[in-house]
Amino acid sequence: MLLVDSCSDLPLDFIENNLNIIDTIGMTVNIDGKDYYDDFGKTLSHKEFYGYLRQGIMPKTAQINSYNFLEKFKKHCEKGNSLIYLGFTSGLSGTFNSAMIAKDMVLEEYPDADITVIDTKCASVGEGVLVIHVVEMIRKGYSKEEIIKWIQENKMKSNHWFAVNDLNFLKKGGRISAAKAAVGTMLSVKPILTVDDQGELKQYATVRGRKKSMKFLYDKLTEHMTNPEETIVVIGHGDCLNDAVKIEKYIHKHLKLKKVVVTELCSTIASHVGPDMISLAFIGDARENK
Repeated sequence: MLLVDSCSDLPLDFIENNLNIIDTIGMTVNIDGKDYYDDFGKTLSHKEFYGYLRQGIMPKTAQINSYNFLEKFKKHCEKGNSLIYLGFTSGLSGTFNSAMIAKDMVLEEYPDADITVIDTKCASVGEGVLVIHVVEMIRKGYSKEEIIKWIQENKMKSNHWFAVNDLNFLKKGGRISAAKAAVGTMLSVKPILTVDDQGELKQYATVRGRKKSMKFLYDKLTEHMTNPEETIVVIGHGDCLNDAVKIEKYIHKHLKLKKVVVTELCSTIASHVGPDMISLAFIGDARENK
């Protein structure tokens, strides 16, 4: 069984089509004093959530605590399931540490429990593309040992790039100053973010205008992919489906890839980068750590 957290930003239909091998666990998002469970848009729809963002409301997010992991792990232990949890990067959250604490607690009660907790050093669609590959491996009958080996060999090859459109959310999150946000907005500067080998979100570059930021994502795909016919690309968007589809069509026009998945970012990640963000992830060569 595979346990996936909401920060993987996978499409809800993908989750629901794989419920026999996937279980989920979600972050908590607080909006105007009310807590919502991030369950891939099922409880709080993407439309409603992005409506709050576009009103200028700044949600607060909370990591998954050890108790929630404990409940999930015990449920699977009691069913006799072998479990792999692919965790949101420890470089951005204490969620992975919560999972490790819960695992130790379960092992005290169930010494024979088969639980593997993996720090993916990935976020959002970069985490999601790993999950998609692993689901395919499970479907094909790979052993748990083979799957874990593949994850460890490939998680640092998960390239993920983010083109942020609204600088005010980076300002509110403390990633850029108010002055930079004001000047950048005036000049239509679009920051490009990536996740480094420590699993931390870093600003990589800036470009002028939306079209150039979208082209940048495509260029990074062509620069770092290694085997096009086996490449799965995940395009994530923050309530800007038309732009995501434009990139998808451009990729299909110029490249022959195994699969392109378009998904809308869930509330946890989008709370920090705002609406209209476009992201792209794939397994390729080594990440850049500029």
